[in-house]
Amino acid sequence: MLNIAILGCGRIGQVHARAIRYMENARLVAVADAFEAPANALAEAHGAEVRSIDAIMAADDVDAVVIGTPTDTHYDLIHAAAAGGKAIFCEKPVDMSADRIRDCIKAVEGADVPFLTAFNRRFDPSFANLQSRLAGGEIGQAEIITIQSRDPSPPPLSYIGQSGGLFRDMMIHDLDMARFLLGEEPVQVFAVGSSLVDPEIGKAGDVDTAAVTLTTASGKICQISCSRRAVYGYDQRVEVHGEKGMLRAANQLENTVESATAGGFTAAPAQHFFLERYEAAYAREMQHFVEAVSAGTAPSPSITDGLRAQMLADAAQASLDSGLPVKL
Repeated sequence: MLNIAILGCGRIGQVHARAIRYMENARLVAVADAFEAPANALAEAHGAEVRSIDAIMAADDVDAVVIGTPTDTHYDLIHAAAAGGKAIFCEKPVDMSADRIRDCIKAVEGADVPFLTAFNRRFDPSFANLQSRLAGGEIGQAEIITIQSRDPSPPPLSYIGQSGGLFRDMMIHDLDMARFLLGEEPVQVFAVGSSLVDPEIGKAGDVDTAAVTLTTASGKICQISCSRRAVYGYDQRVEVHGEKGMLRAANQLENTVESATAGGFTAAPAQHFFLERYEAAYAREMQHFVEAVSAGTAPSPSITDGLRAQMLADAAQASLDSGLPVKL
């Protein structure tokens, strides 16, 4: 039985607590949050204790920590967890700075503790199935990958200023998915972006509409398009074209009922937000972490995967700023 503590009792902490609740090989023993009310609510809902972060890091009855706090707290928490010998499940991004992530890697490797960077989309049943079939050679070598990622609406402007920008906050998931599917590292990044959804996002120094092209040494291409607006729901699609055919994962709809009348065919809207769209992925992600730590194997994605995605996001921002491709 793996004993887990959750750091950060907001929306994502609640998602992970629900996943742990239904596992036979893990239990939530403690929670911590900067605010008393959400910590008490989560602890009461799941039969856990509210403790301080220091107490959790020093506790003998805590084997692993889930870091779901704001990104600017991750660095110190990772170092403290590593020093305490805890297995670490950390939400993306590991940190906004690649150099600080490298410092975290040193701490994690020095303490020899398991670490998972929570790129939950790798665990989505459809995306995981697509990657498995691609790796198995069903369509031969991938030639061009298309990833579309569009949120139903932009986040509050108050969030934009501290988000790190669209590439580091939103597209970082898609950059990791690109690495997951390409099977080799991109060597060049070219980005374009605009503020078409809300001019205030542009005034805050960010973009809300962007496209990135990644190229590998062998010539494989991945195109990613992101938007902060999709009036029809949460748009999450992947297509891989290869030498022998194509694999495609479509949107998840609110239901599978289709209507056909004289006016044409209609279907349900896409699921509206990431919590419902990736509910199964979150559960599978946590199960993988628990099983890997319990078995003494390395969880994946690793902290190095977190670093590489951050480096791609940094390169995309640099390309947008310069108007030129960036070589890695």
